[in-house]
Amino acid sequence: MTTTRTKKAATGALLGLALGDALGFPTEFNDVPSILAKCGPWREMELPKPAFVTDDTQMTLALGRGLRTAMDRGLLTGLRLARPVREEYVDWYHSPDNNRAPGRTCLEACHLLDGDRPWQEASRTGSKGCGANMRVAPIGLAPGLTDEQRSGAAQLQSALTHGHPTALAASDLTARAVYLLARGTEPLGLIGQLRSYAYENRERYLDRWLGDLWRHTHDASPEAYISRGWDECLAALETVQDALRAPSPETDPCERTGDGWIAEHALATALHCFLLFPDEPVTALRRAACTRGDSDSIACLAGALAGAHLGPDAWPAAWVERIEYRDELLELGALWDA
Repeated sequence: MTTTRTKKAATGALLGLALGDALGFPTEFNDVPSILAKCGPWREMELPKPAFVTDDTQMTLALGRGLRTAMDRGLLTGLRLARPVREEYVDWYHSPDNNRAPGRTCLEACHLLDGDRPWQEASRTGSKGCGANMRVAPIGLAPGLTDEQRSGAAQLQSALTHGHPTALAASDLTARAVYLLARGTEPLGLIGQLRSYAYENRERYLDRWLGDLWRHTHDASPEAYISRGWDECLAALETVQDALRAPSPETDPCERTGDGWIAEHALATALHCFLLFPDEPVTALRRAACTRGDSDSIACLAGALAGAHLGPDAWPAAWVERIEYRDELLELGALWDA
């Protein structure tokens, strides 16, 4: 088993996330024929110049900063994490750089978080957009967390904006996948491990992290609330397994595992792209960016998975040199790889 320390998984994952985001930025909202007409053969797609990212990377960095602040203050708890992450999300909301077509749920929730109401009242409990799991990778990369802290932090950072149980479960699974790959789990066994994890957590409501969030929904109990999310994610993981039984690299992955606009489809299609090419990270990124769906979010998640698996050497040096926010990505990666 490769340790995180030797392969610099955090640096690899954060760089991969931003590179996928930048590669998919110009292709989002386009169908595959339009992308091919614009970019040429998908296996030869080049990183744009300049390599601008979207809100996906901006919010990942916001979460990373909030997580770092919380961990600097002591043992990670829900109370300790919520305040700095909330502040970072609100700062992002007001930033002049927040001009990269951010999702409506993030904007609405961050507007409501900008005040003193309990965060559960700001959470958009009807939204399971992919905006929560596209940014969760730092939770899977930060060292020294228990399984409960990692799970609670992943779900809490989602719930601040996206309070639908599927958004929480997909964020938890995304952080878990990044964590497992960083720790040396072989890609071949990843889906099985994620399914087992989902079954184990299916009725576990983390009230120390989520408080009374479930009461802001129509569910009869906290267990009924959270199991809805895990069940949708289990169904999505099954679509990935089915797709990989008869892999079709030249077909748009969205046709098998979903377009990525909602949380469980973003996770499924990112896993699909990564697992089609587990040892060809740039090809996985290009496949993810050449999709009819939410290309930047699918590619940023695929990049986080590939980078956690292979480390920073997975990425072309010329691409890394020009990625936006490069210095901050490297700084956070170095902190968690140390």
